[in-house]
Amino acid sequence: MAGLALRSFARQTFLAPTTLFKHSMKSYQATVKNHNISTTSAMASKLIFRQLIDYVSNTYTYILADPVSKKAVIIDPVLALVERDLTLVDDLGLELIYALNTHVHADHLTGSGKIKNFIKSCTSVLSSKSGAKADQYVDDYEVINFGEKSLEVRHTPGHTNGCVTYVDHDDQMAFTGDAVLIRGCGRTDFQQGSSKLLYEMVHAKIFTLPEEYKLYPAHDYTGRTVTTVAEEKRLNPRLTKTQPEFVDIMTNLNLSYPAQIDAALPFNLVCGLQDELPKE
Repeated sequence: MAGLALRSFARQTFLAPTTLFKHSMKSYQATVKNHNISTTSAMASKLIFRQLIDYVSNTYTYILADPVSKKAVIIDPVLALVERDLTLVDDLGLELIYALNTHVHADHLTGSGKIKNFIKSCTSVLSSKSGAKADQYVDDYEVINFGEKSLEVRHTPGHTNGCVTYVDHDDQMAFTGDAVLIRGCGRTDFQQGSSKLLYEMVHAKIFTLPEEYKLYPAHDYTGRTVTTVAEEKRLNPRLTKTQPEFVDIMTNLNLSYPAQIDAALPFNLVCGLQDELPKE
């Protein structure tokens, strides 16, 4: 562990995190109209992008970076695999400035706090509606900048009340957490879950994205890695139903109690604040 720290991070200089800018829905729509997202996508610098997996919880972790400034974010890091992730960050010469979570997870321990042990300037981020602790909170349609790249925050509660989807309009991709899975969705029977709200938010905030946008979920249990808005609007066996049908399906799933929830929830509720993390 010490060897990793010395090799990977001692020689790096980290700058203060980029400011988060709040955009109202009205101003965001004006920006889209004036700048033409589809044209911008074709001209934008190619995103540095890596998708990583935790085979224990089938959790996907994502690293995104601006290829010019090398400023980077990580989405949904897993505690047990922080060394893997930070080694890759170092290999690619990136400056990790944000550790983002799509929600307070119940199926794995977040790696955000451990990342901050190595990179003191890295800022942990959660939804303002999460009820958990983090360095910085984000609201609906707020924009997270890393170099010339950015992610738009869209509140998509229903799996939990603090779920968000991160949207990269330039690269036509979105990170949906558990709100939309590939041919599925997150459960709604704990953590302030609401089937009705999840259905409404997915249809209002995710299925309204352009159909060619790629969707990257927080999990998949069959080896699939990516889907699109068009695919899920056509093929998702739950979310293509009417809202009453969807609520009935979710009510009758009869899922087992999450294996790691008793350890994960207390740990993840203090995401990123080292002095309050439970001792290993």
